[in-house]
Amino acid sequence: EKQLVESGGGLVQPGGSLKLSCAASGFTFDDYAIGWFCQAPGKEREGISSISNTLGSSYYLDSVKGRFTISIDNAKNTVYLQMNSLKPEDTAVYYCAATDSEYDSRFEEWYEFWGQGTQVTVSS
Repeated sequence: EKQLVESGGGLVQPGGSLKLSCAASGFTFDDYAIGWFCQAPGKEREGISSISNTLGSSYYLDSVKGRFTISIDNAKNTVYLQMNSLKPEDTAVYYCAATDSEYDSRFEEWYEFWGQGTQVTVSS
């Protein structure tokens, strides 16, 4: 069974950093595209970053450019989202998603399966 498990969320002060992990089991990320999404209270889920493991391309939502970095460690079969300079408006549940495609996307409909989410709270 293909599964994704996120970890690394928590409570952090504004300006702080967190590194989210998305570990895959039952498959490898070799030919997959992976996306990170967030859903803030009362808002729709939106794509904030994605990466194609095949093409090496990546995408960032404008509001996280320069602050967040997506990366893949194929040896560990894990995707990371390094989040720096966090703001209260980054507070959300963060999800990773994967699809068997060389193309990544910021649209959730593109992805085949999802992790359970990890809560990130940015507050003083």
